Amino acid sequence: MLTGFGLRTFWAIIVAGGAAIAVFAIGTSIQAGLVALVGGIAAALVAAGTGDEPPAAADPAPVNPAILDETLDLIVEPVLLVRDGRVVLANRAARALLGEHIIGDDARVAIRHPAAAEALSSPAALGETPPIELVGLGTRDQRWEMRVGELSDGQRIVHLIDQTGNYAAERMRVDFVANASHELRTPLASILGFIETLSEEAGEDPAIRARFLKVMDDEAKRMLRLIEDLISLSRIEAEKYRVPDTPIDLAILVGDVRAELADGAGNRGLDLVATIEPAVPPVSGDRVQLSQMLHNLVGNAMKYGRAGTPVTITLARDVTGMVRLAVRDEGDGIAAVHIPRLTERFYRADAGRSRSLGGTGLGLAIVKHIVERHRGRLDIASQVGVGTTVAVILPPAGAGPANSSRVIKR
Repeated sequence: MLTGFGLRTFWAIIVAGGAAIAVFAIGTSIQAGLVALVGGIAAALVAAGTGDEPPAAADPAPVNPAILDETLDLIVEPVLLVRDGRVVLANRAARALLGEHIIGDDARVAIRHPAAAEALSSPAALGETPPIELVGLGTRDQRWEMRVGELSDGQRIVHLIDQTGNYAAERMRVDFVANASHELRTPLASILGFIETLSEEAGEDPAIRARFLKVMDDEAKRMLRLIEDLISLSRIEAEKYRVPDTPIDLAILVGDVRAELADGAGNRGLDLVATIEPAVPPVSGDRVQLSQMLHNLVGNAMKYGRAGTPVTITLARDVTGMVRLAVRDEGDGIAAVHIPRLTERFYRADAGRSRSLGGTGLGLAIVKHIVERHRGRLDIASQVGVGTTVAVILPPAGAGPANSSRVIKR
């Protein structure tokens, strides 16, 4: 079958041949007929090449709505397509946040937030206003950033970005700076006040001078402990993603820490009891940090446990093969409401008692970060009037990480 260029050329040659025959018939000259035939064919070829138009490009296949739905569902953040003020498409994340019923709803009703409703009601402001912050959408503590874009056909894309984590991190940073400033300012103000008092007549009394100097010394040491803990916490956080790989025998480490604390604790040191199972495998760790973790846990148990009651350190291998290190005291215990927050920086269940015992409020925060760096798990169980057990579960050397840290309330 001849089409396009070939068909037009065929008919042009037929016409040129007919014209050549006519010229020969009229002029009885073979040469004239041949000239006419060749000229006609050449003209036909030129004409056939100049009048062609390129074939029209095929129209792109329309987008399958099901494919569009699947594509939007692959986006992990909520995305909505709005036409004439109503939601025509919403991905899986949007439906999980706002409800499965939102398809077909007015977008302002679907999102259910005054700031969102105002933005969606003002098309002229699109592209001119910054992203809109939505507080309390989903749950009371969640914070979202809403961005709205308008397509050429008037439809709008509504994109919701979860900023809860960023806000929480910023809040933690602000609280940390405020708490650290307060914890440093309190002993410093006390020291300055006593210095001023000693510079006056009170400083001439040897008994008063000795008492004031003792308080100043205690406050200065408290500041030093706080600064050391802050530096330690910063160093541990900086090394968070560097997994330690030195084999550490926790049985030896527990014995060393127990002996060190017992020597410096007077009669309270006699209450330290260590129970170590045989053949506990080593763990991959940082000896300095694991020693610091043990000092913090055992030190807390000695401070908050009742005098004369045992502080028990247990090292064993649990049923899952993990190494379990637990420190148990028989103190007043901790109310369940406080337990989830015990590893927060500067959080204290009893602030007055903690300060009087010399606590900085960073001990368990440091423990948590050390455990996380060692890919372990921290469990805290307590019962008011009975005591508290803090357990650290670590993988043996060469094994995978323990499950994520948790807090057990009893």
